[in-house]
Amino acid sequence: MRQAPNASCAVASSFGPDWQLVVYRSTFARGYLRARKRRNRESAGFTLLELLVVLAILGLLAAVVGPQVLRYLGSSKTQAAAVQSKNIVAALSLYKLDVGNFPNQEEGLQALMKAPPTAPLWNGPYLPDPGALIDPWKNPYQMKAPGDHGEIDVFSLGSDNKPGGTGDAKDIGNW
Repeated sequence: MRQAPNASCAVASSFGPDWQLVVYRSTFARGYLRARKRRNRESAGFTLLELLVVLAILGLLAAVVGPQVLRYLGSSKTQAAAVQSKNIVAALSLYKLDVGNFPNQEEGLQALMKAPPTAPLWNGPYLPDPGALIDPWKNPYQMKAPGDHGEIDVFSLGSDNKPGGTGDAKDIGNW
């Protein structure tokens, strides 16, 4: 018979060799688990170097992805303005079908929302929301009749709200 490693195993040896093995293993397991818990407590957390590496990677991602996201947001406003100006022109075409002509410069695009005194056959409103007459930069759309690019021009002056420009500041219209 083997020698018991501690007192609990010596007492259990009277029950036979199988019981002795079980007690020995459970004692070994308890000691192993205690040592493992001690190691986990000592190695818990991250080192300063690991944190700095993660921060450097996040900084690189922000430097690469950030400008792309900003460029995408700027182009989406430009595309939205182009689509909205074409929708306003479609509403103006319906207005012309009912009234017989486009609204003049005095009546402007508000003629799509409220009946002007010069339009007895007005059958609107031709746009469901007055906010549809505001561009993505919170400026009102402009109308020119007769237009430079067609029978009527509906346009936004872009992000700078001034004629001309480049990038987001360029004029966007139904042309």
